[in-house]
Amino acid sequence: MTVYHSVEIEGLEVFYRKAGNPHKPVILLLHGFPSASHMFRELIPVLENDYYVIAPDYPGFGNSSSPERDNFQYTFDHITKIMESFIDKLMLTKYALYVFDYGAPIGFRIAMHRPERITAIISQNGNIYREGLGEKWATREDYWNNPTPEKRESYRTAFAPNTIKNQYVQGTQESRVSPDGYTLDIAYMSRAGNDEIQLDLIFDYQSNVRLYSQFQKYLQTYQPPLLAVWGQNDVSFIPAGANAFKKDVPQAEIHLLDTGHFALETHALEIGELMLNFLRDNGI
Repeated sequence: MTVYHSVEIEGLEVFYRKAGNPHKPVILLLHGFPSASHMFRELIPVLENDYYVIAPDYPGFGNSSSPERDNFQYTFDHITKIMESFIDKLMLTKYALYVFDYGAPIGFRIAMHRPERITAIISQNGNIYREGLGEKWATREDYWNNPTPEKRESYRTAFAPNTIKNQYVQGTQESRVSPDGYTLDIAYMSRAGNDEIQLDLIFDYQSNVRLYSQFQKYLQTYQPPLLAVWGQNDVSFIPAGANAFKKDVPQAEIHLLDTGHFALETHALEIGELMLNFLRDNGI
């Protein structure tokens, strides 16, 4: 059964979901943009009998605190620092990471900083390779290299209601995606002040791309058990990003599913079963 809690980290309330027995191996689920831990609502029940599952909301997302930008630096480095403090607060010493979208650069920072704690990595459309970047990223790189107020304003479309809905339904079979997830994300993204927070993070995403080589070096050095299970119709993080894991972790397990970016919306059971088999095969 999933239960819901918050803990205080540096004056912020960090919301999280948890399920399962705390004496069993831990899986930390790291959400993406523009979502929050609710994206795992159908995956957690598949895992909770065998694992202790924890899914936090980042600052500025979901039900965690959203401090004003004057009082909190919205960067991936800072959010990672908060998540590391969250891990310490919950006294987690060993854990598998499930990384999706924004969760990938956050999760791989955590893994680099604390490699001895990582039991496995499951990447679901969580990219750390240039070959995994879809066509839209060329425009974003131009923005990062030549930032202007006008270009910043243009990225408000990234969290417009229709854009959020399209992130969920693009690449999926008709009528397979419930409106619950994207409707909730639209509500989260429409809160006062959230637009500037998200624009800050879109600009800071360049820091993640700069770290790709370091993330890859981590994989080469530590060879964690790695499962990449991706929606193959994702236009943001394309399948080449999943296949690229084989370069650094030759034993990586790769699965491409006939769905889009938010693969859990249509394939939660399949992904959960792949995870269970993968973790058991690796003695976790």
